[in-house]
Amino acid sequence: MYHHQLPRYSDSPVCRLRALRSVTLSVPDPAASRDFYHEAWGLTTVEADGDRFWLRATGPEHHVLAVERADVNALGRISFALATPREVDDAALALDRLGIPLLRTPGPLDDAGGGYGLQLVDPEGRCLELSADTHAVTEQEPAGRRAIPRKIAHVVLNTTDIERTTAFYTQVLGMRVSDWSERQMSFLRCNSDHHVIALNRASWPSLNHVAYEMQSLDHFMRGIGGLRAHGIAPQWGPGRHGPGDNTFSYFTDPAGLVCEYTSEVAQIDEDAWLCRTWKRTPELSDQWGTAGPPTTTVRAAMAGSPDPGHRDRVEARDADYFYGAGVAAGAPS
Repeated sequence: MYHHQLPRYSDSPVCRLRALRSVTLSVPDPAASRDFYHEAWGLTTVEADGDRFWLRATGPEHHVLAVERADVNALGRISFALATPREVDDAALALDRLGIPLLRTPGPLDDAGGGYGLQLVDPEGRCLELSADTHAVTEQEPAGRRAIPRKIAHVVLNTTDIERTTAFYTQVLGMRVSDWSERQMSFLRCNSDHHVIALNRASWPSLNHVAYEMQSLDHFMRGIGGLRAHGIAPQWGPGRHGPGDNTFSYFTDPAGLVCEYTSEVAQIDEDAWLCRTWKRTPELSDQWGTAGPPTTTVRAAMAGSPDPGHRDRVEARDADYFYGAGVAAGAPS
């Protein structure tokens, strides 16, 4: 058993996250990414504004993916749902007390999905958005057996300090640790899904991959078949992971970022679930034994390039925030 010594950020979280809403990807050719996710991946473009595109799945969110132009690949932001604008305001006050810098103070969001929210920066420079009252959309029933993602299932982030980053997401944002994969990965939830964020120990901060949940195992397999019809083969999968018990099949998009189809994500009973530490073995990485090893291409893509995030947008007085100043050692988790 591994014991994880986590630093101490806060004795109580600043908010209660309801769900993972969307991810924004910054890429050199957003039109090419939009075409891939719209024509091959199964999402639908709901709005476009020059070099920015918003795409939805079948679930209740206005969009689950936004793509925008940047010189190099980067994670633009991750958006989470709060219940009310009051919760956004309360979170802002609590973040200020903790000395956590905001990129955007509470107010109406200038995004295609609308809403009221704030943006904070995590200790490795990532932009995290907390929002409420976004545009309501009608949840779509899957079109028969067509392979259309339901929602973003999870985002995996590469981190240079997994204990510290895990402490931030749990103590500040109120996520719970569902499982560890030795000292290499932590799996974090904010609702009944086993994880919406996973953190992977790495040499630099970057986006590892974004996973999209399919309606069923059948839709998952049909999605893989549909991509093959577009000449796109899995670079790892299909298989079934140990932590989360979810199916997986990984691909790379035109920007070289990794996207995953998944289904049957484990559901957590808060009163009964016991966090465990999984050994990192091939049979637990893929319980079916069908996936084989990941390709060298997808391994390199999962590592990504160093992403400083939005550190340059944070005032100089907050610079110490990125180096752990004032964070005390806490109890093992």
